[in-house]
Amino acid sequence: MITRLDLRGLEDPTEGLPRPERNDADVLESVRSTLEAVRTGGDAALLELTERFDGVRLDRARVPTSELREALDAQPSEVRAALELAAERVRLHHRAQLRPEVVHDDGGVVIRSYWVPVDRVGCYVPGGRAAYPSTLLMTAVPALVAGVAEVAVCVPPDRGTGRVAPVTLAAAAVAGVEEVYAVGGAQAVAALAYGTETIRPVDVVCGPGNAWVATAKREVADTVGVAAAFAGPSEVVVVADDSVPPSFAAIDVILQAEHGPDGLAWFVTWDESVADGVTAEIERLVAAAPRRDEITATLSRSGHVVLVDSPAAALAVANAVAPEHLELLVAEPDLLVPLVRNAGAVFVGPWSPASIGDYVAGPSHVLPTDGTARFASALTVDDFLKQHHVVTVSGSGFDALAPAVEALADAEGLDAHAESVRLRRRARES
Repeated sequence: MITRLDLRGLEDPTEGLPRPERNDADVLESVRSTLEAVRTGGDAALLELTERFDGVRLDRARVPTSELREALDAQPSEVRAALELAAERVRLHHRAQLRPEVVHDDGGVVIRSYWVPVDRVGCYVPGGRAAYPSTLLMTAVPALVAGVAEVAVCVPPDRGTGRVAPVTLAAAAVAGVEEVYAVGGAQAVAALAYGTETIRPVDVVCGPGNAWVATAKREVADTVGVAAAFAGPSEVVVVADDSVPPSFAAIDVILQAEHGPDGLAWFVTWDESVADGVTAEIERLVAAAPRRDEITATLSRSGHVVLVDSPAAALAVANAVAPEHLELLVAEPDLLVPLVRNAGAVFVGPWSPASIGDYVAGPSHVLPTDGTARFASALTVDDFLKQHHVVTVSGSGFDALAPAVEALADAEGLDAHAESVRLRRRARES
């Protein structure tokens, strides 16, 4: 079910590490066909694709706003309280990210920099195998905190009922979202990017999804902003020693694997007895897991128990994988944190499982996957903001800078640029 890799004794333990195999050509062809169908066919294509891929025929894509409040009122008290706690913690974290206006004044040139939210954001929330109210909160709340006026959410309808999961609708009500559509897959990304008769186009698309959804976001990136990096199937690398029970490490490998196939779940250690213990615990826990089919599919395809020579080698492997989630379940995690270069989010110590980050820690759980943590970060308010610069130059400031502008414009052969300051210099001298 899970493959062991022994990288001990290698000069470079990161060389040739396996990555999940994906049939990118087939996915890309399918996605491009879907995008074009929605771009040209609008609502009719959207409903036809929903019937084809989700197995339900809908009369309309939009969920009536009244159903959101009804869904919230119908939730058990503990679920409603958990949604409200999660939403508030996400709001507090992202409010702290908002930056004030910055003014630079050197006496002759004043530059004022400030941030303006985009007008409209589309949030993709996965469905199908499970309901993800947490993802609705983790995408919509940061957008609203950034000041976005309109947030539209797309969620795949349930194959049996044709409706969006009530707990996800309840999360929309808690977040303050009123616009929810029962649409999933690449067709939802197309609708958000290009617009249909029912769904108006957005300025930024965000949210995680399967390979088709993530590929669709890449394909529409020349039409809309695409927040964060390739937020695809879930990934985790757990680094552990003998300071924690094997069951802690094992369950944390499993918790991301239960999202289903195409993800990645690795356990890395420099202690062979720890590797043996965690492997045995993984097998025991999977056998009793309600979602064992999804877990087994992930572990069989891209699950690894990795043996290395040292903690430094373990972090070298983790950095090479650049996982969405990295857990450091070790006696002295603070010694390893400085070695982390590539990870979407890092969870430190035995009481910080990635599940805390998935629901209530505060930072968005929309994180870079597929190795894009090498250059990308978690979803933040910055993904919904544009920075504007306002430049005001005084007469004395112009006098000081004009000669440099003229010299550079002449060097580039741009006469009109040079003339724009020559005209003003003559006016200043007269």
